[in-house]
Amino acid sequence: VWFGATERRLQHSQFEYTSDPNVTSAGPTKSFLSGGRKIWVRGQNLDVVQTPRIRVTVAPRALLPSQGLGRRRRVIPETPCSPGASCGGHHFEEPCHVNSSQLITCHTPALPGLPEDPWVRVEFILDNLVFDFAMLSPTPFSYEADPILQPLNPEDPTMPFRHKPGSVLSVEGENLDLAMSKEEVVAMIGDGPCVVKTLPRHHLYCEPPMEQPLPRHHALRETPDALPEFTVQMGNLRFSLGHVQYDGESPVAFPMAAQVGLGVGTSLLALGVIIIVFIYRRKSKQALRDYKKVQIQLENLESSVRDRCKKEFTDLMTEMTDLTSDLLGSGIPFLDYKVYAERVFFPGHQESPLHRDLGVPESRRPTVEQGLGQLSNLLNSKLFLTKFIHTLESQRTFSARDRAYVASLLTVALHGKLEYFTDILRTLLSDLVAQYVAKNPKLMLRRTETVVEKLLTNWMSICLYTFVRDSVGEPLYMLFRGIKHQVDKGPVDSVTGKAKYTLNDNRLLREDVEYRPLTLNALLAVGPGAGEAQGVPVKVLDCDTISQAKEKMLDQLYKGVPLAQRPDPRTLDVEWRSGVAGHLILSDEDVTSEVQGLWRRLNTLQHYKVPDGATVALVPCLTKHVLRENQDYVPGERTPMLEDVDEGGIRPWHLVKPSEEPEPPRPRRGSLRGGERERAKAIPEIYLTRLLSMKGTLQKFVDDLFQVILSTSRPVPLAIKYFFDLLDEQAQQHGISDQDTVHIWKTNSLPLRFWINIIKNPQFVFDVQTSDNMDAVLLVIAQTFMDACTLADHKLGRDSPINKLLYARDIPRYKRMVERYYADIRQTVPASDQEMNSILAELSRNYSGDLGARVALHELYKYINKYYDQIITALEEDGTAQKMQLGYRLQQIAAAVENKVTDL
Repeated sequence: VWFGATERRLQHSQFEYTSDPNVTSAGPTKSFLSGGRKIWVRGQNLDVVQTPRIRVTVAPRALLPSQGLGRRRRVIPETPCSPGASCGGHHFEEPCHVNSSQLITCHTPALPGLPEDPWVRVEFILDNLVFDFAMLSPTPFSYEADPILQPLNPEDPTMPFRHKPGSVLSVEGENLDLAMSKEEVVAMIGDGPCVVKTLPRHHLYCEPPMEQPLPRHHALRETPDALPEFTVQMGNLRFSLGHVQYDGESPVAFPMAAQVGLGVGTSLLALGVIIIVFIYRRKSKQALRDYKKVQIQLENLESSVRDRCKKEFTDLMTEMTDLTSDLLGSGIPFLDYKVYAERVFFPGHQESPLHRDLGVPESRRPTVEQGLGQLSNLLNSKLFLTKFIHTLESQRTFSARDRAYVASLLTVALHGKLEYFTDILRTLLSDLVAQYVAKNPKLMLRRTETVVEKLLTNWMSICLYTFVRDSVGEPLYMLFRGIKHQVDKGPVDSVTGKAKYTLNDNRLLREDVEYRPLTLNALLAVGPGAGEAQGVPVKVLDCDTISQAKEKMLDQLYKGVPLAQRPDPRTLDVEWRSGVAGHLILSDEDVTSEVQGLWRRLNTLQHYKVPDGATVALVPCLTKHVLRENQDYVPGERTPMLEDVDEGGIRPWHLVKPSEEPEPPRPRRGSLRGGERERAKAIPEIYLTRLLSMKGTLQKFVDDLFQVILSTSRPVPLAIKYFFDLLDEQAQQHGISDQDTVHIWKTNSLPLRFWINIIKNPQFVFDVQTSDNMDAVLLVIAQTFMDACTLADHKLGRDSPINKLLYARDIPRYKRMVERYYADIRQTVPASDQEMNSILAELSRNYSGDLGARVALHELYKYINKYYDQIITALEEDGTAQKMQLGYRLQQIAAAVENKVTDL
């Protein structure tokens, strides 16, 4: 360097040119308007910069071309502008500090007196280089509104704030975390730090020192007894929020004796705590070991349930394959229409109550039959029929049983005129809707409380018989046979009716019963096929009573034979044959029965030690059985023995004594091991896994049945479409826009009134024999179907019925099927009256067999006779009925049928 004649040279090292400093990133991206927030600028070669600065340019937005940026309240966003250009704005600068070759720290300048609607740009001036913040960060830099902090004592800021040592100071404010983190906030009480714990938008929480700090030095010089002041520094902002005074207590002199006693007491307490902790740790370790044992046991149980379910499903599918091959020859044992209709119309009767004579003297029969013919013609009057039904329903003595019976009698009487029957149903249904709309429309069709509701059940049964036979019958029969196979595969207590395999927890055998499957060679010594040397293999259990084994033998020996043609089981004995002369009659009770006090155990195959492969025969009873009146044999139904006490006060039992522990069983295949048995005895609910096993085994058959019932892939029966359209029409006429109400009507008319009835009572459709155990399983499946059709979401918990928990995961899927089914039916082409009448006429022709219409008319007349005066009065009070002389015609009928003297 030359200045004048003087020359100066660099003495100790050579002068070097380095690469320009480069900035790669900068942050954070926000600052309060008052500035002072530290910005961290990172890059390379930053230590060669002599005077780094941060510059903020602010200008009115009107001076710039439109940037397409919306106006933001109380926030100044960075706006692009060419680096180094003034853009007509004001500059605010602050010096920066070089920390290293890779870091420079800057403090944001304050922005006072901002113009209205400003824009802002932030730049870093590194000597002769300018770096725009917008090029260094993906987030634009913005200035936020200044924070506000309230004094510790908002009511009187001049009063000191009383602080309890150990607690946290809480200060209210606004905008606290908009442009500052808790680490950047400096809070002080005098010369002691108050550590900021959290900094949400409207509060600052800090932890003061445990002891009261001293005031700042300048405050001490001014006032020696001054209290420390609470201050908060946020960038350039410094808040003085009032003085703080710690709450303290004057020390109390503690006597030496008290100190010694306190020490001894503390030592004893510590010793007691140590002992308790030691005992607790031992108990905890023991509990942990027990928990791991239970966990392993539960995992083993889950694995065994899964394996059992797979095995039993495989066995059941093998059985179903054999059944399918049998059905190819014999077919599904459908009942003919006449028996089907009688069982649906008159449930609970062994046979139709109309299977009898009129019961009138032969001399009067022609007159009575003529009167009944006139009554049949009178029922063709819609006015008379509706008046007749409404009059009966208004009588207090006309019970719910009477309503259902009269409805079925009318169905039989009008069966040959189903078009007229349907018209009556429409009229009565319209009256019912009007009645329920005034009260609670969602309750309509929920129960069978009116004649029209039973008429609807019968109408659905008539119209859907063909659909049941052609479509639903097969999956329903397969489900029935699957249930029967599973129930018969495990022990069933013939006294209590409880079974090992069921879906109904009320019917679950919650004990571990020892049993072994046997295959007997059964012969028939009576009826067709008697004397044949070749027997039929029959699968039984050695724990079966003789009556149970007899039922299983009859099922195999009379396979394909209608129930009505099978012999009464009580007229047959089971004879065990061994060798040429070895014949032994087996029975449930004999002189060999085990008697313990007041209990007699029913004899089983195991009691007689019948071996696997033994030959047994059904032979006529040698002793005549005397039956009580209430023990009539009803084909198609089997019930467990009643827990009755015989003449000697002895009570029968089979597998488990009621309310008593079972006898200690001997270990055998098919039962739990010793340790598992003890655990099961303590926790009988462990047997609920049998419900899961049964459910998993039958799942495919249940799904198949529901899929066929709720499928619209094949044409939906026209009667369903017709009736659903009728319900939609009634809802529209009465201004009901709530689709939930219409959904409930449809559910109550089809699933509740027909499908549930069929699922629960397969003997209505098939010539089959049911039992209480099978009925209990079908009841759970029917309830699941009903739950799927309802709109209510069942809240399940620990106290929910086991039956609902079984299908809890499946019901949402079934609900979607029901909703889609209803929606698809609504979208199909409406069914016209002509189409429906054509189908009804065809049904009348095809199924016009004698259901006992004449006896049904005679039964109806009994109700006319019982309420004769009320019916006559109702007809005389109606002008149209008077013109049609309906009352006069009824008097003529009464004179003919009952030889009643009337005012003709």
